[in-house]
Amino acid sequence: MRGKYVSAVGLLQAAAIVTIVFSIVTALPIDHYGIQLFTHFKPHYLVVAVALCVAFVLLRQPVYITGLLLAIGLNAFYVIPWYIGSNAIQADRPLKLLHANVLSRNTEYGRLMDLLDSESPDVVLLQEISPEWLVALDPLRQDYPYSYAEAREGNFGIALFSRVPFTSVSHIDSPPLGYPTIIATMDVDGATVHLVGSHPTIPISTQLYTDRNEQLASIADLLEGLDAPQVLFGDLNASMWDMNYRSLEKDTGLRNARAGFGIVPTWPTFLPFAMIPIDHFLVSDDISVVEMRSGPRIGSDHLPLIATIAL
Repeated sequence: MRGKYVSAVGLLQAAAIVTIVFSIVTALPIDHYGIQLFTHFKPHYLVVAVALCVAFVLLRQPVYITGLLLAIGLNAFYVIPWYIGSNAIQADRPLKLLHANVLSRNTEYGRLMDLLDSESPDVVLLQEISPEWLVALDPLRQDYPYSYAEAREGNFGIALFSRVPFTSVSHIDSPPLGYPTIIATMDVDGATVHLVGSHPTIPISTQLYTDRNEQLASIADLLEGLDAPQVLFGDLNASMWDMNYRSLEKDTGLRNARAGFGIVPTWPTFLPFAMIPIDHFLVSDDISVVEMRSGPRIGSDHLPLIATIAL
């Protein structure tokens, strides 16, 4: 019995050490893909640190309590502010946006159509649009007569559908991998707004991390050449705690529409307890956010993201 007790306490101690170390290391500005990948899990570190701290209070082990309190404070610093200070307003003429990474191999097209019927957004940005997906989306053109698509095999096709006419719309092949980024301009009740949709690669190796960061930097350069108001949306394959995401916000002057609405995790749907926020709406300061939330599952590994804004 004593051996089982020691083993259980030992496992708790090991878990505490791992949680403390990861909480500290991911708070440091270490520009390495492995470290930055683990920054995505700060809410998870916070929850685990609180649970472990309670356990060690019961076990009366002050050294672990102290370390875990440090971990709680570090992670709370990054997580809690997202739930504070919502700038939600009531808007007479709001613009409702929906973003969804549909997953190119997903064939449950009807689930997306049902979502669009129920939410009725004004503008829809879809990512991982393959040629097959583009065919399946053809019925959308009835309700969304203005559209632009760059369908591609693989996971980096993109499409934009709108009820509001485009003043202009095009795409560029973003460096370094040539993945398409859509740039659209529209007039919303006399106000010109620029929409940019992009999908950088997943940063799971040193080279892919470099490639993703180069595309994020190219997006910042692109936005610098556009007037406000601006909206950047898409699966950026970075959470708000990635140092390169923070550089994107700093370089563009945009803010995440999540502010005050919570973390709103979107991926991966197949591991609900481990979901992280890598899909985003970023807006310029002259745009107010009325609502920000995730949508239901549509057969993809991502949840849709829905934002209502006012210019």
